[in-house]
Amino acid sequence: MSRYTAARTPRFDSPAAWAEILGGYDAPRHLCDVQTADVVIIGAGFAGLSAARRLRQIDLNLRVSVLDALRVGEGTAGRNSGFMIDLPHDLASDDYAGGGDDRALIGLNREAIAFARAAVAEYGINPAFADPVGKVNGAASEAGDAHNRSYARHLSTLDERSERLDAQAMFELTGSRHYRSGLYTPGTLMLQPAGYIRSLAAGLSAAGVKVFETSPVFGFERKGADWLVKSDKGQITTPRVILANNGHLESFGIAKGRLMQLFLFASMTPELAADQLAVLGGTPRWGVTPSDPMGTTMRRIDGAQGGNRIITRTCAVLRRGMLAGAADVARAARVQRTKFDTRFPQLAGLEMQYRWAGHLCLTRNGVSVTGQVESGVFSACVQNGLGTARGTLTGIAAAELAMGQRSAIVDHFAEEDDPKPLPPQPFAGWGANAYLRYKEWRAGAE
Repeated sequence: MSRYTAARTPRFDSPAAWAEILGGYDAPRHLCDVQTADVVIIGAGFAGLSAARRLRQIDLNLRVSVLDALRVGEGTAGRNSGFMIDLPHDLASDDYAGGGDDRALIGLNREAIAFARAAVAEYGINPAFADPVGKVNGAASEAGDAHNRSYARHLSTLDERSERLDAQAMFELTGSRHYRSGLYTPGTLMLQPAGYIRSLAAGLSAAGVKVFETSPVFGFERKGADWLVKSDKGQITTPRVILANNGHLESFGIAKGRLMQLFLFASMTPELAADQLAVLGGTPRWGVTPSDPMGTTMRRIDGAQGGNRIITRTCAVLRRGMLAGAADVARAARVQRTKFDTRFPQLAGLEMQYRWAGHLCLTRNGVSVTGQVESGVFSACVQNGLGTARGTLTGIAAAELAMGQRSAIVDHFAEEDDPKPLPPQPFAGWGANAYLRYKEWRAGAE
């Protein structure tokens, strides 16, 4: 193809709570004139900004422009749970145990974590926005405990350390009696995702990268040897385009009929008062993923990350139109209300301040769409629900490909299969959503 036109641009009808709790933005920089660049990146999330940083590492003199339809941190980067996980984390399995070469994947994930931590040091990012504290898989049932034991055995075969926590240890960590056990693993980087991504954008901007916000890309087309990237009020001519827009890759007609557009949902408490913190107990920062991947993720953050708050994440739905409706958010909020009250009866009935949806993109066979689309166009898309680490990796890979470099990260994505076609619609969508509801029900107390 020589012309790509966007069928839609990113939009959310719920707030990006991680960004909201950080306070106000500076005035946005819009693309509002005619420019040139050496590389244009579409999307200012984990993939796009990681690509920008990697490009400048390769060549400090590169003129790099990044365009996003929203404010930085208002998209999916400000809507995830903030776990940058190093270990196998297969969301399609019962206990996260992966397939394929898990040691290689762990190595790649740790490269992403090292990349993020180096960015924190380089740009003076608040270290609370990228805390190397590790995480816990919580188990609330015998089945969940069995999943954790299975996962621990799998990690042991990989010579990876884990530590079993009993019910009392889980109570001392979280203030909740809900969990009968937990499995602690030390390698996860716990992010304030909007804080990290906004600070990364600020650091890149100070270093000379042009980051344009509220500048949606409506299309790009071949103009001689270059590409002309068009926004609503401006355009950029460039020899290289990196698409870092995850599921919206399909909005440009790429990988059509092969991407599953999934929405996950979360809610966040108001900042907890001193008396609420006293009755809650536990420690100020922790992250608990469920032993069943379709269970409920919980996090507690502190004042350095946006206030003393608890975040609840559960429920999933496929929406081909790439927009979760008010009914989806309301239904998830009702489920999360029950999950929160069950875990923290001492705070039962506490009204949530924020409720939101976040957009993920998956393929049936769990592969990314990362590589060269055509001459001068590169994709850093489809993270399969692992957007913080995998998004960082896809961004690095696309940047290196655009500059003609090879690495273990580039080779990993080059060796992946093509994404499998999806079954015919609308039956596939109905079936997938029914299956997600079943998996949610089966997760039970988890």
